[in-house]
Amino acid sequence: MKCPFCSSSTTKVIETREGSEEINRRRRECPSCLKRFTTYERVEMNPLIIIKKDGLRESFNREKLKKGILRACEKRPITTEMINIVVDEIETELRTKKSEEVKSKNIGILVMRKLKKIDKVAYIRFASVYREFTDIDSFKEELNKLS
Repeated sequence: MKCPFCSSSTTKVIETREGSEEINRRRRECPSCLKRFTTYERVEMNPLIIIKKDGLRESFNREKLKKGILRACEKRPITTEMINIVVDEIETELRTKKSEEVKSKNIGILVMRKLKKIDKVAYIRFASVYREFTDIDSFKEELNKLS
């Protein structure tokens, strides 16, 4: 692991913590510049393929999922930590399924389920884009479900 400060090729692991199921957090120190930094190790899994609405296939992109959730949670009392946990839980759930191909529809449902528990406004924001509300009545219908 290269030091992000001085680019030294040797660093020392000071502490290791297990995060969620596949992530290890390591605190490192550079012997050259004595600065400390954190790295995260993730087990590399078989590629997960997402089947889009139009039938196209693309590789699962964790950052794309996180970005969509972040957008729904803007200006809401939801921490980055909470969002990371949601993304971790969704990815874990997707990877525990037997198939390596998942419909994007199923991911949207998982995201909505998680957001509904955390923040109803973030849930409605995500649902309005995901479900492509075309009129005010469909939007009201979804709001009534929350009551």
